[in-house]
Amino acid sequence: MRIAMVGAGYVGLVTGACFSEFGTDAVCVDRDSERIRALRRGDMPIYEPGLGGLVARNVAAGRLSFTTDLEKAVADADVVFIAVGTPSRRGDGHADLSFVFEAAREVAAAVRGRTVLVTKSTVPVGTGARVAEIVRQMRPDAEIDVVSNPEFLREGAAIEDFMHPDRVVIGAETERARDTMRELYRPLFLRETPILFTDRETAELTKYAANAFLAVKITFINEIADLCERVGADVQDVARGMGLDRRIGDKFLHPGPGYGGSCFPKDTLALTRTASDAGAPVRLVETAAAVNDDRKRAMAGRVLEALGGEAAGRTVAVLGLAFKPNTDDMREAPSLELVPALQAAGAAVRACDPQAMETARPLLPGVTWCRDVYDAATGADCAVLLTEWNEFRAVDLGRLRAVMAAPVLLDLRNVYKPAEVAAAGFAYRGIGKGRKP
Repeated sequence: MRIAMVGAGYVGLVTGACFSEFGTDAVCVDRDSERIRALRRGDMPIYEPGLGGLVARNVAAGRLSFTTDLEKAVADADVVFIAVGTPSRRGDGHADLSFVFEAAREVAAAVRGRTVLVTKSTVPVGTGARVAEIVRQMRPDAEIDVVSNPEFLREGAAIEDFMHPDRVVIGAETERARDTMRELYRPLFLRETPILFTDRETAELTKYAANAFLAVKITFINEIADLCERVGADVQDVARGMGLDRRIGDKFLHPGPGYGGSCFPKDTLALTRTASDAGAPVRLVETAAAVNDDRKRAMAGRVLEALGGEAAGRTVAVLGLAFKPNTDDMREAPSLELVPALQAAGAAVRACDPQAMETARPLLPGVTWCRDVYDAATGADCAVLLTEWNEFRAVDLGRLRAVMAAPVLLDLRNVYKPAEVAAAGFAYRGIGKGRKP
């Protein structure tokens, strides 16, 4: 089977590389000629653990290739995936589907034989029907089935998520399309992966509903963390007590500075707009998104409190900039709220991140960029752990204390054990750690 991925960004590149690992011939198409040249050289445009090796192995095997020629790539493909961006539209928050519809038109013009056109991009309910209408209008003679197959890839664990998914959701309207998708995902069928076949609208909504639920779960535990601080409880123990209930589970019950990234902020906003237009507002999701935005803005206040209320002339070390570990993605990262607020209050910011500093440089002017934790903490009056990279977990507390001007550590991810940090001479503050009267 031959497939084409229209879009060689995060979703398209990971999906194409993983399908080629299954033995499928895959070609990734992108208009960005420099990106295609870089991929042909073996240079990855994103940081994703294991992706470089996966791409190199399948390029060498002749199963994976890259091109800017969409017409050639699509012409002989059995399945064509649309994996282009759907950013929030300026002004109203709806998903911008212009790239999806443009890709659909180009694909419709280029296909030659029977083809399954799959929307892999995250799109609102009804997008598949609109794509199908575009295809019918352009090529009424063509045998093109339009399918929705949303991605559920976590940044930093995308390859594992593709190879061993919790489920695969496929929204198809014809048995022919379902048969083609079964054959494409045959390696996962053999592993007894749950494959859910639905109509297109259900598949589209499933993606948004899943992300919105996880966003609500994160926001819930963040608010419980705030309550713990007021009443003298420990949020980590509360989360364990909740998570042991199999109806709840322990995933996404880790308090922090608020969620960010490419999915949750954009998808919750798009879902609330779609629901409002449909006359069925999702008020719980609306509230969760608003609470999360407020939380990210409030983190600077926690730092100022740790500094005794005065930031002017003080130095803050920010450890981690990406919205989560194992990625260089800065989209909607809490650091984009925290760092400018500290600078506005008069603080100097020294920062480090294992992968995201190049991405962060143009977004956070005025920051002193440092090579590691100890460099960032040198002369600092407060160190703030913002992203829980593994290398930050094993920091030498004694060495950290020695290079700082003042022993203040604000742990916004609850990585460290308070007793150990206190024993090293730090004034320590975590998230959801209530002080006893």
